Amino acid sequence: MAKKSSLSKDNTNKGKKPLASLQDISLSLNSGAGTVDILRDVSLDIKPGERLAIVGPSGSGKTTLLMILSGLQKPSRGKVKVGGRLITNMDEDDLAAFRRDNIGIVFQNFHLVPTMTALENVATPLEFAGDQDAMDKARTVLAAVGLEHRITHYPGQLSGGEQQRVALARALVVKPKLLLADEPTGNLDGETGEKIIEQLFKLSKDSGTTLVLVTHDKTLAARCSRQIEMADGAISP
Repeated sequence: MAKKSSLSKDNTNKGKKPLASLQDISLSLNSGAGTVDILRDVSLDIKPGERLAIVGPSGSGKTTLLMILSGLQKPSRGKVKVGGRLITNMDEDDLAAFRRDNIGIVFQNFHLVPTMTALENVATPLEFAGDQDAMDKARTVLAAVGLEHRITHYPGQLSGGEQQRVALARALVVKPKLLLADEPTGNLDGETGEKIIEQLFKLSKDSGTTLVLVTHDKTLAARCSRQIEMADGAISP
């Protein structure tokens, strides 16, 4: 029997206006075998300050849902709102600027720029925003994840756990309203992954950032304030 779609541990967000909302989201892609439905009529509200886990088997649509929520993927149908803004109608330039200022993303494969130091990787989103204190702020966040001694190192000189901490610092340096994490410990050993998760939860809580976490790990998901389970491109009842 499928798990219920919402396993709330508290009612602190009850009645609050959603920070993010997906309304009747569907995504269909054409292939040689015909049309493939990746997502099917997904609707979801995410409250401010929430820690939401999205769980489900591979191919269930978890990562695709996260990409649509971030604006990195356009749905075939439906609407996405973040911070009261309808992002599905934005052009690419406006969407990139909105994402830079409001949404942090941590990927499984880090996605660091290999020719930039840890400091430069973290400072980049601030520099794009024209922040004159980009480097100082980047140093502060790198220190918060325990990498003040590695700021001049390039990704190739860092361990997997260190690279993921740089990625986490980059995602949080702009103080986003919404932090999206896609299997952030998927390429790490258990001990290193646990340290990353502790930092992810602590830093998101300290900054008041809403966290949406995609994971296969149900033990990790249980640490969030709510869980939804996906199967075959839809949220399980």
